[in-house]
Amino acid sequence: MAQTQVRNGVPVIDRTFDLLDALEQTADGLSAPALVEVLAVPRSTVYRILNSLLARKIVRRGPHGNFVLGPRLVSLAAHARSDPHGFDLAQVATPIMQELSEDTGEPIKLSVRDGDQANVIAATIGTSSSTFAPALASRYPLHAGAASKVIMAHMSAGDLARLLEAPLVRYTPRTIDEPKQLAGELARVRKRGFANDLGEHNGRVHAIAVPVFDAGGRFLAALSVPFLADRDEAFRLRMRQALIAAARTIGSRLSAS
Repeated sequence: MAQTQVRNGVPVIDRTFDLLDALEQTADGLSAPALVEVLAVPRSTVYRILNSLLARKIVRRGPHGNFVLGPRLVSLAAHARSDPHGFDLAQVATPIMQELSEDTGEPIKLSVRDGDQANVIAATIGTSSSTFAPALASRYPLHAGAASKVIMAHMSAGDLARLLEAPLVRYTPRTIDEPKQLAGELARVRKRGFANDLGEHNGRVHAIAVPVFDAGGRFLAALSVPFLADRDEAFRLRMRQALIAAARTIGSRLSAS
């Protein structure tokens, strides 16, 4: 793994961020020995960093003992200003997302456009044993995934045309990599007000996403729930309705803030 070299920086802080970057890129986390190998730094350095991050809940132990990003990052991200128009989208949305997670047991993500990618700016951890923890600051392609398609469906015509002209990477057999087919799917997303992901980016993971608008109807973000592919239709309908209600609440809270 390439390590970031910062002129006049603090080496241990640089290594800490290298460690967090490594965990961000692995859905199942990494063991301490694996982190030593990936970072190519002394074992004692990795263990000291992990002990500090564990104490502050920046990382936590996953179900298999690996280290994964921790819940403290959610609250930190909630206080990071994410919108240039004067309100803090992540901070307003996070309590509503947390309530939805507590009611449903499912993880919830809030994603915005970041260039030609979808960026997760807020996430909550589900309580169900069948769920997983979405990673903050994760970035996804705009053409593959529920939140990504919601974002892409609400882009300007010029930006959309440009992206449809670019090569579309095929991640799984479900990925829509034909421009005309994708354009038709995005039109359906706009019309019905939600998007489904049936394994377009990861064959084992499905998702549902809905748009979040402000009081003036301006598109802000995509609110989504990822889940394993074996969930039944009743669950999917229930989650879609819950997401729509939560997105409306976020929009109304933003208008009042």
